[in-house]
Amino acid sequence: MNVSIKSKAASVEFQQVSKIYGGQVTAVDNVSLNVNAGELVTLLGPSGCGKTTTLRMIAGLEMVSSGSVFIGDKDVTLLPATDRDVSMVFQSYALFPHMNVFENVSYGLRVSKLPKDELTEKTNSGLALVGLTGYGDRLPSELSGGQQQRVAVARALVLEPQVLLFDEPLSNLDAKLRRQVREEIREIQTNLGLTVVYVTHDQEEALAVSDRIIVMRNATIAQDGSPRDLYEQPADSFVADFIGEANIMDVIINNVDSQSNTAEVHIGDMQLQLPSRGIPAGTAKLAVRPNRIKLSTHKSTSDLTATVRKSTYVGNHMEYIVSTEYGEWFATTDNVDQIHNVGDNVYVHFSERGPVLLPD
Repeated sequence: MNVSIKSKAASVEFQQVSKIYGGQVTAVDNVSLNVNAGELVTLLGPSGCGKTTTLRMIAGLEMVSSGSVFIGDKDVTLLPATDRDVSMVFQSYALFPHMNVFENVSYGLRVSKLPKDELTEKTNSGLALVGLTGYGDRLPSELSGGQQQRVAVARALVLEPQVLLFDEPLSNLDAKLRRQVREEIREIQTNLGLTVVYVTHDQEEALAVSDRIIVMRNATIAQDGSPRDLYEQPADSFVADFIGEANIMDVIINNVDSQSNTAEVHIGDMQLQLPSRGIPAGTAKLAVRPNRIKLSTHKSTSDLTATVRKSTYVGNHMEYIVSTEYGEWFATTDNVDQIHNVGDNVYVHFSERGPVLLPD
């Protein structure tokens, strides 16, 4: 018998979904979203924003207070978790300590009363998918954290769910292992064409694994878009600062060319021509990524003068805090050979590509 893990990927849709606890605490507030079949979408945001509650409502571990939830074409709003074709990988792994790896991975298949030979084939296929062939006889206590996480993923995969859910799956791993396991998760998702909804508060993790990112704030959606869209075209100051850090500056838009949708912005002697993004002349915010702020010891015409307040070597790049008459800005550079020291006077300009206007 040749049994392999297959994908039954289905879409996920929320239609004006809210979750209110005790009639007073709103965890999710009138959220509508779509996850396409075969897509990996990450729910990203700070603690308490509603992302894990949203995930649990997809799983059926929390029931909605109002609105509708669809998996594929099926309305699952009132269905319990056991009647939804969904698997979830938890932050804690949730492995049975008294069962070996094979028994943990095959647990759901045994509950489903799958024939023994098919159960064995599917379990071995699941272990092979996550690189744990030959580990079936080991106990969870004999595995590293990364290996335990792979067991949890295999246990979810062998059930061939329509939707696979991840709740902060890498938070218990060290930085190097996090990078490795997230790459493995992304590779498995891509190869099998799985529909995945992934929750994290780690911006880098979200940027690395996602087809789309839904940024949540205060129980609502702040922005929904591709990783590049969110990084380069944030909707507001919250998204700009949450996704990859940003220097947020108060600026005045002097005028807007309606034909080219270009705004003229001045900061001291620095003149910028930027996409207006529909923002009219007047006050606005400017977001500039730390790596788009350039420091130099030689002044050109429009550079601003600054003083280095902090200089930090972090291995593969330098981090600086510089003080200007417009506030303190955070800058990074890959140049670790020519270092600006605390107290040095430097000149600042922005990369041609990078500064983004935000509504005030």
